[in-house]
Amino acid sequence: MFMLLLFTGASSQVITASLQAEDYESFHAENPEWTFNHLAVDYRNGNVYLGAVNRIYKLSPALEVQVSHETGPDEDNRKCYPPRIVQPCSEPLTLTNNINKMLLMDYRENRLLACGSLYQGICKLLRLDDLFKLGEPFHKKEHYLSGVNESGSVFGVIVSYGNASPDMLFVATAVDGKPEYFPTISSRKLARNSEEDGMFAYVFHDEFVASMIKIPSDTFTVIPDFDIYYIYGFASGNFVYFLTLQPEMGGGPTTGSSSTGREQVYTSKIVRLCKADTAFNSYVEVPIGCISGNVEYRLLEAAYLSKAGAILARSLDVAPDDDVLFAVFSKGQKRRPRQASQDSALCVFSLRKINEKIKERLQSCYKGEGTLDLAWLKVKDIPCSSLLTIDDDFCGLDMNAPLGVSEMVRGKPLFSDGVDKMTSVIAYVYKNHSLVFVGTKSGRVKKIRVDGSSRALQYETVQAVENGPILRDMAFSSAHHYLYVMSETQLTRVPVEACGQYSTCSECLGSGDPHCGWCVLHNMCTRKEKCERSSEPRRFASDIKQCVRLSVHPNNISVSQFSLVLEAHNVPELSAGVNCTFEDLAEMNGLVEGNHIKCYSPAEKEMPRIIVDKGDHQIVQLYLKSKETGLAFANTSFVFYNCSVHKSCLSCVSSPYQCHWCKYRHDCTYDPRTCSFQEGRVKKPEGCPQLLPADRILVPVNVVKPITLPAKNLPQPQSGQRGYECLLTIQGNEHRVPALRFNSSSVQCQNTSYFYDGMEMSSLPVELTVIWNGDFSIDNPAYNKVHLYKCDAQRGSCGLCLKADPLFGCVWCKGEKPLHPETTLPPPREPVAGTQRFKFQQITPLRGPREGGTLVTIRGENLGLDFREIQDNVKVAEVDCTPILEGYIPAEQIVCEMGKAEKSQYTGNVQVCVGDGECRPEFMAKSSKYYYFVIPRIINLKPSRGPVSGGTIVNITGSHLDAGSNVSIMGGQWLTCRTHASLHGYGNVSVSVSIDRAHLQKDLRFEYVEDPTITKIEPEWSIYSGHTPVTVTGTNLDIIQTPLVRAKYNSHETLNLCQVLSPTSMLCQAPELPISLARQQEVPERPDEFGFKLDDVQALMALNNTNFIYYPNPEFEPLSVSGVLELKPGSPIILKGRNFLPPTNSGNGKLNYTVLIGEKPCMLTVSETQLLCESPNLTGRHKVLARVGGIEFSPGVVHITSDSPLSSTAIIGIAAAGALLILFIVVVLIAYKRKSRESDLTLKRLQMQMDNLESRVALECKEAFAELQTDIHELTSDLDGAGIPFLDYRTYTMRVLFPGIEEHPVLRDLEEQVEKGLKLFGQLINNKVFLLCFIRTLEAQRGFSMRDRGNVASLIMTVLQSKLEYATDVLKHLLSDLIDRNLESKNHPKLLLRRTESVAEKMLTNWFTFLLYKFLKECAGEPLFSLFCAIKQQMEKGPIDSITGEARYSLSEDKLIRQQIDYKTLVVNCIHPENEKSPEIQVKVLNCDTISQVKEKILDAIYKNVPHSHRLKASDMDLEWRQGRGQRMILQDEDITTKIEGDWKRLNMLYHYQVPDNAVMALVPKQVTAYNSVNNSTVSRTSASKYENMIKYTGSPDSLRSRTPMITPDLESGVKVWHLVKNHEHGDQKEGDRGSKMVSEIYLTRLLATKGTLQKFVDDLFETIFSTAHRGSALPLAIKYMFDFLDEQADKHNIHDPHVRHTWKSNCLPLRFWVNVIKNPQFVFDIHKSSITDACLSVVAQTFMDSCSTSEHRLGKDSPSNKLLYAKDIPSYKSWVERYYSDISKMQAISDQDMNAYLAEQSRMHMNEFNSMSSLSAIYSYVGKYTEEIVCSLEQDDAARKQRLAFKLEQVVAFMSLES
Repeated sequence: MFMLLLFTGASSQVITASLQAEDYESFHAENPEWTFNHLAVDYRNGNVYLGAVNRIYKLSPALEVQVSHETGPDEDNRKCYPPRIVQPCSEPLTLTNNINKMLLMDYRENRLLACGSLYQGICKLLRLDDLFKLGEPFHKKEHYLSGVNESGSVFGVIVSYGNASPDMLFVATAVDGKPEYFPTISSRKLARNSEEDGMFAYVFHDEFVASMIKIPSDTFTVIPDFDIYYIYGFASGNFVYFLTLQPEMGGGPTTGSSSTGREQVYTSKIVRLCKADTAFNSYVEVPIGCISGNVEYRLLEAAYLSKAGAILARSLDVAPDDDVLFAVFSKGQKRRPRQASQDSALCVFSLRKINEKIKERLQSCYKGEGTLDLAWLKVKDIPCSSLLTIDDDFCGLDMNAPLGVSEMVRGKPLFSDGVDKMTSVIAYVYKNHSLVFVGTKSGRVKKIRVDGSSRALQYETVQAVENGPILRDMAFSSAHHYLYVMSETQLTRVPVEACGQYSTCSECLGSGDPHCGWCVLHNMCTRKEKCERSSEPRRFASDIKQCVRLSVHPNNISVSQFSLVLEAHNVPELSAGVNCTFEDLAEMNGLVEGNHIKCYSPAEKEMPRIIVDKGDHQIVQLYLKSKETGLAFANTSFVFYNCSVHKSCLSCVSSPYQCHWCKYRHDCTYDPRTCSFQEGRVKKPEGCPQLLPADRILVPVNVVKPITLPAKNLPQPQSGQRGYECLLTIQGNEHRVPALRFNSSSVQCQNTSYFYDGMEMSSLPVELTVIWNGDFSIDNPAYNKVHLYKCDAQRGSCGLCLKADPLFGCVWCKGEKPLHPETTLPPPREPVAGTQRFKFQQITPLRGPREGGTLVTIRGENLGLDFREIQDNVKVAEVDCTPILEGYIPAEQIVCEMGKAEKSQYTGNVQVCVGDGECRPEFMAKSSKYYYFVIPRIINLKPSRGPVSGGTIVNITGSHLDAGSNVSIMGGQWLTCRTHASLHGYGNVSVSVSIDRAHLQKDLRFEYVEDPTITKIEPEWSIYSGHTPVTVTGTNLDIIQTPLVRAKYNSHETLNLCQVLSPTSMLCQAPELPISLARQQEVPERPDEFGFKLDDVQALMALNNTNFIYYPNPEFEPLSVSGVLELKPGSPIILKGRNFLPPTNSGNGKLNYTVLIGEKPCMLTVSETQLLCESPNLTGRHKVLARVGGIEFSPGVVHITSDSPLSSTAIIGIAAAGALLILFIVVVLIAYKRKSRESDLTLKRLQMQMDNLESRVALECKEAFAELQTDIHELTSDLDGAGIPFLDYRTYTMRVLFPGIEEHPVLRDLEEQVEKGLKLFGQLINNKVFLLCFIRTLEAQRGFSMRDRGNVASLIMTVLQSKLEYATDVLKHLLSDLIDRNLESKNHPKLLLRRTESVAEKMLTNWFTFLLYKFLKECAGEPLFSLFCAIKQQMEKGPIDSITGEARYSLSEDKLIRQQIDYKTLVVNCIHPENEKSPEIQVKVLNCDTISQVKEKILDAIYKNVPHSHRLKASDMDLEWRQGRGQRMILQDEDITTKIEGDWKRLNMLYHYQVPDNAVMALVPKQVTAYNSVNNSTVSRTSASKYENMIKYTGSPDSLRSRTPMITPDLESGVKVWHLVKNHEHGDQKEGDRGSKMVSEIYLTRLLATKGTLQKFVDDLFETIFSTAHRGSALPLAIKYMFDFLDEQADKHNIHDPHVRHTWKSNCLPLRFWVNVIKNPQFVFDIHKSSITDACLSVVAQTFMDSCSTSEHRLGKDSPSNKLLYAKDIPSYKSWVERYYSDISKMQAISDQDMNAYLAEQSRMHMNEFNSMSSLSAIYSYVGKYTEEIVCSLEQDDAARKQRLAFKLEQVVAFMSLES
């Protein structure tokens, strides 16, 4: 081990995270489901207590299990309250895990408090020694601490009050939407006896005050998923503190209801309470956060309370023992679990500063400044009251409490990390240093030294657990040597310091870890207490300046020297002696003299041979080794050098060390005295013997020649030394040639000839070395070489020979081929200067156009040496071809341009003549190949159009297109061009092709069309890997041949293909995002550019109007650790991973997944983290392959093994009876197994879908609905017809026909005398001609009002009640006329029957009223009455303002209470007013109900099934409260106790009288005076009953609304009366005082909840009305008959638009009849309808109308709330209506005969309901008014004239005037 430390180089880096997680003691979860939750360490003995799912463990300090205690799982359901262990629960029970939510050490009683999630959060008290259960209180509601399922949602703090009184437990918890069950913060008694009944009882609790705070239900109305999450808690001084994270309630633009789709803003707060405060008046909360570098960190992750320590205290201006709070925050204020920011910061707060801030706020509030500022607890702002001044320990009064602080306390940012999010924190003080340990998301622990508010050093990071994140709970061991850290499945013990990892003093003391110092003579990094004799001087270094330093003199020596002196600084006393060690070379004794140490170097033979490859020196570590410890404690680098490795003079004297060259010995030495001659010593490069640079040395082969070389300082060989030689290495062979030294500056290699093999190279450079005395080489710094050359190599023709380098001197010999240097030619032959006969090798092209311009290239031999020689001497096919200088290569190549050929010329040779001037025949040559003239033609081009920006590839077909020299050719038949951008915009351009000078023209046109545009891309997202389909919509897309889609990111571009589907659409595969794998984060990325490459269209390369975004790729986890998943056939395969559903703006995006099991695909269900694959019917091993986008991944192999069947031998062996039994059992088992497998599959799929579909509103609605259902069930249990208070036929028809008129004359008998005249008039009415003429005449009169029309229609129908066949005939005539008139006047046909503007329309309503009474009674009445009762009961569940009619629960926005009303439900026991002896009736009322409202509720309960008209009236009764001992008190809406503030008087409510729960009440007949009544005149004028009961009235809702009580000031005093909501103004300014329009929107969720509760009843009603055969009752004939009539009329007028027909039917029945009945159920039932019920029914009626409409409703944010409320339901209702109309039209038509029989039956049943004489009398009044006009009409009508009807009418008039 020590050897390892000794020889580590001093240059190594500071090590971080050297110890990996596996090197630490750790404890892993026994079961992956039993994840860890909480941790506590007993500071007395170091034992560790671990709270996990279903288990509590006691572990030793080294994490060995000592004992475990089982806490779950058990049968439970979270909805069971109280839990099932207290009373049976109707909810389905399942085996539920018990999550540990709180783990506290109660040292005083030596017990552990372990609270779980089962049974609404009950706790166990366990003995610390053995986890024996001391108690588990569960039977009181105080024992249920929290119903939340998360482990980090509850925090507890135990507070001691000294020995006498028991400890208190402060508990703070999230409530998970159940504020009525659990207080969010409370203080409880912690009884000494663990089994005591009073365990966890509230410290204080009475009717009004308790030691707890609950979240008001109204807070959930504003933010439905509001909750307070408690992150940390502690006690300090006289206070208890909790740190929270909670949604912000402010009214800013980003806050508000989460249902509006905006992101919820969160804020972190610190809550303070006095320890001794039992009423929680001291509750104060302060927002906290910190800001670092302009980034806000506001989401609290973890916190820890610690002492400041001396160093940090100075910076924070607090005392060292003061408390400071370290906190970790995430960036921002929005919690996004899917893409949470990794950016987090560590901050520090001084607790003293927080308390000062709170005191300042309390002082200002108690001076009356500001409001209480606690939005979640007090929905409206309450102003502070001015009372008194306060001190530091002030614990609140019941005024000004609880209190909020609005200004944030900012912490000091210490450290931030943007990559690895911090999740937990713990701290302690070591040697005045404040040390903070932070856990992170990836499982690391960061160690941070905090020396000041802005000076924090992260000095080490270790991987503590294998997989993060690290949970909030961390703890130190009892002596602070270890830190316990845990993830969900691993608990690890991490040493607080790891000093041993640092191997050098500078690393150790530079690490920044204050635990670490350097133990000098032991050469190790350690804590001071672990270093021997560390208190002696200089033996322990704690500062980097105290490290041992060595310096050596000299610092480099030759291997042959020996003595050196070391100077050492900071060494301890070395009396025991010291050794010097030169690495592993040698060790010798060191001589110590003060701080100098003398060492001897090792002998030369012990040194390794320093060879030239490694240079001339070696660096060796020199160590000092203490003889006391045997360890090296200091070292330094040291250089040994060796001159003798240098073998040349120049390298020797250029060495950085003291090296000299001995010229005559040819040797390098460090000691110049060893050189034999003084003049032989060389110290500088200029003195070295060396060759000087020479000109190019050219030597022809096989020619004898000397080589002379310039040089300097050449030594004269001494006696006995050999002379000079030249050494040439030719093709690997050495040639030694004797050389002659002329003097010190010149040497010559003697005459000799040289040769090299091969003819491939015309010259060969050869290395040349000059040596003397056998092997002493002379330096050649210029690298001089000898160049051997051959003239005839590579020069086979005269031209090439003469082209050779002139210095070679090559010439061509006539008659013979070989070339020679000029000097060596044999005498008889003459060298030639010109060129010999030449040869053609290649001619291109061999075809061209007659027009010329073709460049012809001629390659060959001897084609002249100079351009002038061939300048005018080239002809091709007898046409001059002009050579081009740039293309000429002497002797080898001529390029010439063709001239124009005559038409008679077709073909010919190539002819070249070489020579100046006249062409001589011997210098002329002709080619054997021929050149042809051709005529190129073009025929066609394709495509013929393209974008105006160009870039289209055009193919041109033709013939001879490969002729000539400047076209791109494809076999001569076609060529391709690329269009450029159009110069003249859109339109046709002509196309021509130029081949050299030939211009080919044909009538070919190319059309430039408008560039493509792109209007829409859908969807606007993909994943990193791309290849997802994107549909692109635009224009002119079909003109692009190869469209591409492109993305650019970080200057890298990717492309993908598109397929054009039509001119306006194409389908593209998204390009991948060019993002490196290393950078693939978990966040969506936008490309820098996204666009399309469409030929050269630049405008679409980067689209500006797209928000294309890339989401992270789906990532798959392996199927199992081994990669093989064992399955049974039919079992689903679940692929786990993440990012399966990209979080797109429009909800989760769908990706196209394919999963193959082997070769077979499987059916998929996709959720965010899972793919559920229904495996195909396979067995055996199959590879699983998942594909999505551009990704293909195999998560492993599935092995499907089939169940083994029962063996047949076993069956044969068993007796027949046994066999049958076994067979039966097997069948049952197989069926059961298959069933369970199916249900498993269904369950898994449902669970996945539930993950995606959970909705808070639904839950709220469901609870409300369940409540309502039970009440409705009681109410409707006997609704078999007798239970529903239907009105009789006459009352019902009167209310519809004559709304608002109670005692109509039609019901009364007439005086006798006019009877004769009326009988005659009756006969006229029964004459169809007269009646039609009469009605038409009346309608033509200007004075005949709308009301008159309705009245006449109703009167006629009452007269004709007994003759319905006749009435129907008349009605059809009138309707037919109406339709004709409507179409003639060019009105829109849809307006027909829309309004009641004619007698016919009102008659139609009345006709349906008569004929649908039976259907109402038998069928539609029940759901209508149920809906009415449901609305009434739901409204009365919450407060209703008795004056404005507004309610907490409403469907109508106008009638919604838009304030927070605190109320409580009370039960009062009522004595029956008519039978005092009968049992008391329990009635639910609200403490905010007025006395009149209570009376109404009591009457409703007592007379549950009694029609309203038969009940006692509330106004006739008084409410009497019967208290104990015979006390009785009359309660009234107004009496002398009524509160009057200013000019406002508030009606008395139950809580005004402080009526408790279960009070006894009686209704007694109204008394004239009572002890508490005001004088009679006041009562009679303003009695509240006036408000509710002034509307004894059955009229239409419109007239009803106008009579809604106004708030009239008391005439004498000017006092205005109010109940729940003050209406400061009338009419228009209704919203003014309540704040802006925004207020009502906040409460819209209540509309939604009410709507959800009533949904079933609305659906039932609509379903009944829109069913042709509902529950066995047939469709009324009247409906079918009338609909058929309308269809006939449409056919007659050629109207085939289905919308028009649909609208006629809707206007005729649903809108004329049903809407009226739905809005006014009092027309059908004997009931009283309040204004709030009316408002709700109006919303239902409006929905009904919308359902019957065919027009589309465009909804936006400004649409009325009632439209938005049912927006989702209306489409399905519309489909019901369409189906209903369609079903009716398909039914068999009703014959007139059948219809008449039915009408006659109806007439007979209701023959004598009305007094027809009275009706006739009323009709006659109109005759009296318009006699002349009617008579005139009758005289003009032919049919009337024939029947003398005018005369008959005059008779009637005469009779009537006579009788009257």
